[in-house]
Amino acid sequence: MTSSTPIVRFAPSPTGKLHVGNVRTALMNVLFARGQDGKFVLRIDDTDLERSTKAFEDGLKTDLKWLGLDWDDTFNQSARFSQYEAAAGKLREAGLLYACFETPEELDKQRKLRRAQGQAPIYNRAALGLSDDDRAALESQGRKPHWRFKLSGESASWTDLVRGDQSIDTGSISDPILIRDDGSFLYTLPSVVDDIDAKITHVIRGEDHVTNSGAQIEIFEALGGPVPQFAHTPLLVGADGKSLSKRLGSLSMDQLRDQGLEPTALLSLLGKIGTSDPVEAKPSLDILIDEFSFDKIGRAPARFDEAELALVNARYLHDLPYKSAKPRLAEMGADHGEAFWTLVRANIEKFRDVAGWAKTLYAPMQGQIDDEDVEFCKEAADCLPEKITDETWGIWTSELKSKTGRKGRGLFMPLRKALTGRQNGPAMDEILLLLGHKASAARLRGEKG
Repeated sequence: MTSSTPIVRFAPSPTGKLHVGNVRTALMNVLFARGQDGKFVLRIDDTDLERSTKAFEDGLKTDLKWLGLDWDDTFNQSARFSQYEAAAGKLREAGLLYACFETPEELDKQRKLRRAQGQAPIYNRAALGLSDDDRAALESQGRKPHWRFKLSGESASWTDLVRGDQSIDTGSISDPILIRDDGSFLYTLPSVVDDIDAKITHVIRGEDHVTNSGAQIEIFEALGGPVPQFAHTPLLVGADGKSLSKRLGSLSMDQLRDQGLEPTALLSLLGKIGTSDPVEAKPSLDILIDEFSFDKIGRAPARFDEAELALVNARYLHDLPYKSAKPRLAEMGADHGEAFWTLVRANIEKFRDVAGWAKTLYAPMQGQIDDEDVEFCKEAADCLPEKITDETWGIWTSELKSKTGRKGRGLFMPLRKALTGRQNGPAMDEILLLLGHKASAARLRGEKG
C-alpha cells in the first residue's frame, strides 16, 4: 500500500439493524477501495452508550460478512474517548469551542423569533457574549453547558467526486454542537478525529451529509488534519419515489437473508441503481469492482424496487454454475448432479426452491391426475418405452396424439401434471429422462413413483 492508496471507512451505529441504505454506502466504499487496491475500515460509531448494543454490533458484522464486504481494519469509538477529549481541549485553547447554556425551549423560541424577523433560523451566538461571571451564575443555577464549534462564516469549498464543485457558506448554518450538556459527544467531532487518526483519504456517504461537510472541513483544518476527498451519493427511495425510511425494518439484512435473497444479487442491484449502467445480475463482487466509477453515478435519487430485486435474484440463480451450487446442494441434501441443477435452475426464484424440485424428481410421489385424464394417462403409461432417451418425449407424444386425438394443451398438460404434480417447469423431455421409465409409468398410473 502506497501513500496515495485510498483508505475509506464505513461507520454504522450499533443501535439497530443494517438495512439497504447502509449497505449501499458500505458497498460504494468497498467498490472504490478494492478497485484502487485500497483499504476498507469498519468504524463502529458507538458513542451513544445507552442505545448501542453488542448484539447489534455483532449483527451488522455478520451481515457484512454474509454480503462479502470484508474489512481490513476495525475499531470502536467507545474506546477512543480520551482522543476526543484531547481534540476538544485543543479547540477550546484555540477559542473555537465555546460553552452555551440555552435550553432546548430557549433555542426553539430563538429560532422562531429569527424567522419572524426574516432571518435564517440559526444560532445567534449569544453565548459568545457571556462573561466569566455570567457563565458562573448560570452554572450556579444548575445549568450545564453544551459546546459549539465556532465556524468562520466563510465559504467551505470542495470538489465532490459525485456532485462536482460544492460550496457551503458557513455563515448560513448554526455553529454545530460537538458536546452535549451531559458531556457526551455528538457524531461530528469523533468522526473528524477518527478520520484524521485512521488517515482516511476519501469519505463516501449519502448526500444528506453535504451540509455537514462545510463544518467538518473547518474542524479538520482546526485540528491540523488533512481534509479527505468527499463523495456524496444520492439517497435511496422506493419504487414509488418515496422515502424508504418507514420501511427499513422490512429491508434489513436479516429479513432479506431469511427471505432467501442472494447476497450477490442484492449487491448487483445496489451497485447499479442510480448509475448509467444497466441493472444486471453480476456473478461476483469482483465484476462490480471492475465496473465501478463515480462518473457513472447520477444526481437523481436511486430507486430501490423489491420486485426488481426478486428478478435480479432469479437471474443470478439461472446463471449460477453447478460448481458454485454444488456445496449448497449437498448441504440441503439435493445434489443430484449437474444435469439436475442445469434443468431446474431456470425454474427457481430462491435457492431453497430447488428442494421442491429434488423431491419432485427423486422422491416417490403421486402425480396430479384429473378425473377426465385418468384413462389417457394409463394409456400413456402403456405406450411409454422401457428405454428413455433424449428422443423419447417427442416420439412418445406423437404416438399418443395419433392414438387419442389429443393435441396441444390437452395432450401435454395432463402428462406434465401426472409426472411432476405441477403445471409448469423445465422441459418435459429432460424431466422424463431424469425420472426414467419406472417412476414415470407409476405416476402416470396414479401410483407412487
